Amino acid sequence: MSSGEYGKKWLWRWRKNPLRRHEDVVEAWIVLTVWTAVVLGGTVAGVATARAADEVFARQRAERQSVRVVLLNDVPRPATAFGGSADRRTAPVSWTAPDGSTRTGRTLVNTGLEAGSRIVAWQDGQGRLTPRPTSPTEATVESGFLGAAAAIALAGAVSGAGAAVRWRLDRRRVDQWAREWDLVGPRWDHKTG
Repeated sequence: MSSGEYGKKWLWRWRKNPLRRHEDVVEAWIVLTVWTAVVLGGTVAGVATARAADEVFARQRAERQSVRVVLLNDVPRPATAFGGSADRRTAPVSWTAPDGSTRTGRTLVNTGLEAGSRIVAWQDGQGRLTPRPTSPTEATVESGFLGAAAAIALAGAVSGAGAAVRWRLDRRRVDQWAREWDLVGPRWDHKTG
């Protein structure tokens, strides 16, 4: 099949044709709209989501700072059912906040440490313990995944809406065909023989 024939076959709904119905033209516009929304809308949604996530991660890296905390209790290394040991557990710690006050709280620490051990934790601008901020590399990967998920979600929603409209058009075509057959069918309903 030559490319010209393929193009004619692919664009049959757009050409003048005595068999073309109004629903065929509407369906062609719906397909074009859906694909445009998937490609352009998905790209915009993905890029916007990735940029927003990257800004959040950058703000977290800027606001959070590491702080040396002192472990208040021993953190024994418990044995698990498989003979290994758990790597981390929450434990009480003490630290100095940015305003100079001494605070206590709980954070995730490695097991096997003794009371008085100094470890690194993370705090926000108000001196509250927070999780470690994502590294720039982790943030880039996570932002990319979030952007891709947003693009896929938008594409799925738009494709689903387009499929629902096309299904309704198909039902309308079938109903129209049934009405026309009710008019024409009796004329063909004769017995041979």
